Amino acid sequence: MANSTPLHVVTGKGGTGKTTVAAALALALAGKGLKVLLCEVEGRQGIAQLFDVPPLPYEERRIATSDAGGHVHALAIDPEAALLEYLQMYYRLGRAGRALDKFGVIDFATTIAPGVRDVLLTGKVYEAARRRTGDKSSRFVYDAVVVDAPPTGRIARFLGVNDDVAGLAKVGPIKTQSESIMSMMRSPQTAVHLVTVLEEMPVQETLDGIDELSREGLPVGHVVVNLVRPSLLSDDTVEALEAGRLDAKAVAPVLEKAGLPRDAAATLVADGFGHIERQQLQNEQRTIIEECGRPHVTLPLLTGGIDLGALQDLAAELAPLVEDAR
Repeated sequence: MANSTPLHVVTGKGGTGKTTVAAALALALAGKGLKVLLCEVEGRQGIAQLFDVPPLPYEERRIATSDAGGHVHALAIDPEAALLEYLQMYYRLGRAGRALDKFGVIDFATTIAPGVRDVLLTGKVYEAARRRTGDKSSRFVYDAVVVDAPPTGRIARFLGVNDDVAGLAKVGPIKTQSESIMSMMRSPQTAVHLVTVLEEMPVQETLDGIDELSREGLPVGHVVVNLVRPSLLSDDTVEALEAGRLDAKAVAPVLEKAGLPRDAAATLVADGFGHIERQQLQNEQRTIIEECGRPHVTLPLLTGGIDLGALQDLAAELAPLVEDAR
């Protein structure tokens, strides 16, 4: 029997849209009728902005419901509140913990002490993923947990921080819990999904992230290729541009016939060549992703901003990832 509910960790280089992908994944899972917890750990309130709800407190709140009866609950994990909760839960230091907070000890521990912040954040994810109902069924409270995690460059360190804690604490409850957290992070119930765009640096960082996660024994899930630009030119148009048959001289009379200025022809042709070059670069990076040995899904670039409707569209595109996870 599994010791935790399925855990989906979403990471990616800054600017690749990992928070949007995490939100869409939570909606995709809820679309299967599941109760999902969507967590953020960086204090940016990105989830609240995407779902157009007030800033999230340190408590789980329902933010979306699917037609299939699934729900998305959200939690912005605050390390200071998590430490106070930890002290109360395991050491019964409720009033004493609040006194420590008053004197600035909690703030010191979560901002100055190396690694403590990540220990608290992963500890809260661990608690949520293992929490069960209090009735006879003893089911997990959530059918899945999705984490909008730190960027690819530090994801292995973030998920593996409890290895260091277990090594420092030779015996006792801290060592036991740290080992339990790492057991969950490395279990088949966990998958780390990496979000990238089809550009050289993000793709290389994704490949490096896959290698680092694999070395640490952390399970790699899907590569999510985000913000993919469609080709706006037909094959015939591309061929004509590259062959030199579609130049400014050929385009100018067509523009004039359409009531557009002739002198825009040179700019239009240059833009066409620029688009071809961008598509070629995308294709080169797509080939690299296809050869990396990991399953991948592709999400299109959406115009007009991201709202709940756009998130639902992206959720539909994530169906292969959700099916593989079941």
